[in-house]
Amino acid sequence: MKLHLSRSTDSNQITGYGPHHVLVNGARHETSLILLPDEVVTGWVARFEVLSARDFDVVLMRAPEIVLLGSGARLRFPSPALYAGLLKARIGVEVMDTLAACRTYNILAAEGRRVAAALIL
Repeated sequence: MKLHLSRSTDSNQITGYGPHHVLVNGARHETSLILLPDEVVTGWVARFEVLSARDFDVVLMRAPEIVLLGSGARLRFPSPALYAGLLKARIGVEVMDTLAACRTYNILAAEGRRVAAALIL
């Protein structure tokens, strides 16, 4: 699906997505990534099944207000122990399938929020 922004912005936006890719500002990504308004971190995790607490530390270092975890093609919940460091730092975590996380990221980023989308492709 292609998305069209209704306002211009200097922050990273998801401009399209599909089952095995995400377009960030028109650039295609086919591996999992962490997306923030001012940064794209590629090569995040290979699969949901291999998520570890260290993977969430990469997100924590960037100090977002909220993390949208896109769990892949279907909604799956990781153990809360994996992202306990985020909760301890008072960073909200919302888990959803990756396509829903893409849509939600754009809304929150357009509001000027410091959102991180951790997307498993």
